[in-house]
Amino acid sequence: MRAKLKIGKLVVIGVGLIGGSFALALKQAKAVGQVVGVGRGRKNLAAALKMRIIDEATTDATRAVHDADVVLLGTPVGQMPEVMAKIAPHLPSNAVITDGGSTKADVITHARRFLSEHYARFVPAHPVAGAEKSGAAAARADLYRDKTVILTPQPETGAPALRLVRAAWQRCGARVLQLDA
Repeated sequence: MRAKLKIGKLVVIGVGLIGGSFALALKQAKAVGQVVGVGRGRKNLAAALKMRIIDEATTDATRAVHDADVVLLGTPVGQMPEVMAKIAPHLPSNAVITDGGSTKADVITHARRFLSEHYARFVPAHPVAGAEKSGAAAARADLYRDKTVILTPQPETGAPALRLVRAAWQRCGARVLQLDA
């Protein structure tokens, strides 16, 4: 059974295989209104726009998140601390933040440090899916279908944020499990 969900504005920071596939799956499920893609490379962002993965492209993460409902960090794990520190002062008080990183303990440590008052709305996630290709051109709406996504909420994680992130991954077609980091 697919969870009911409607996200007004999704911001994907790192529109590659993981982030792009998340956006495409939610668009296909009609579970998102607007998708803004944030990246460093204009060529990749242009490809994401052309493929209709995103509706708007920017290199300015701080501007992109100012009215976001959900933010997915789809960057490599090593880039997440810098991204978290940069966006935290600009996140709205209701924004839910999640990630698609392949490791969790270090991401959680960085989130606790850099997201400060937003930390209760951070839901760490690890999609157990992938491919040998990267970038927006590798994104597929069915990447998560019948795949496992592991959520690793912390004691501080708010129940509404956890429900929203669980529902988002389920709308992507994933089986969602909850484990310790």
